[in-house]
Amino acid sequence: MSRIGKMPIVIPAGVQITVTDANLVTVKGKLGQLTQQIDPNVTIQVEGSQLLVVRANETQDVRSKHGLYRSLLANMVKGVSDGFTVVQELVGVGYKATATGNLLELALGYSHSIFFEMPAEVSVETAAERGKNPTITLKSYDKQLIGQVAAKIRSLRKPEPYKGKGIRFMGEVVKKKAGKSASDK
Repeated sequence: MSRIGKMPIVIPAGVQITVTDANLVTVKGKLGQLTQQIDPNVTIQVEGSQLLVVRANETQDVRSKHGLYRSLLANMVKGVSDGFTVVQELVGVGYKATATGNLLELALGYSHSIFFEMPAEVSVETAAERGKNPTITLKSYDKQLIGQVAAKIRSLRKPEPYKGKGIRFMGEVVKKKAGKSASDK
């Protein structure tokens, strides 16, 4: 049995889960609504305040999907009740970020500013304190979408290994390499 798949998902108060005959699971909460299509060999059972994911047989394909769908459903339940937050920091001289509504403007050392339009489900905030690196805070109820948006923003200027400049996740450690001059000594 899958260690992840057999763990029950606790449904918090205010979250409604509906499963249709076509194996379409809808999770509705105070922050929004998410839907996920489930494989027919995996069934969803709602028992009181718990959600159980049960597989129909023991084939390798079904066993691998058991834990996957349990994780997806757990992320959906957590997202619509609490939400997800991703914080990124801009490391580099002159790097700036400003957010106006759903539009993020980035100055990343290029000859032009980069304008990044956020999806409607993702809210963005920026902060720039004196003596600290500027930060971008993304908030959403959809974990897959917020991860994809954060990865896209990071890809605009990845952290480079010599000076460590670029966009990185808060707390991310970038291994620095020695430059050419270090080999002469």
